[in-house]
Amino acid sequence: MNNILNQIGIENYIFLCVILFCIGVFGVLYRRNAIIVFMSIEIMLNAVNLLFVAFSTYHQDAQGQIFVFFSMAVAAAEVAVGLAILVSIFKNMNTIDVGKLKNLKG
Repeated sequence: MNNILNQIGIENYIFLCVILFCIGVFGVLYRRNAIIVFMSIEIMLNAVNLLFVAFSTYHQDAQGQIFVFFSMAVAAAEVAVGLAILVSIFKNMNTIDVGKLKNLKG
């Protein structure tokens, strides 16, 4: 496995993770649809997870991969709760536009 990392290079993994993270940031900042915002957050999380795995393989230490495993479990729970909240908001307001959700202040 380390042979693959030597062929591709750690720089390319870093570059890919930076691109993915920037795409996620762009989606969070400029999109108004809550589902797209959640997907952008997941892209950012996956970019960080990919970087953890790349550095874990580069340093031949499994701690980064273990951290990614737990991070993905927490992300799955976050998505389930977030989508449940979005379904509830859609039932009440018939929209998932982030701009119109400012009316939820109590």
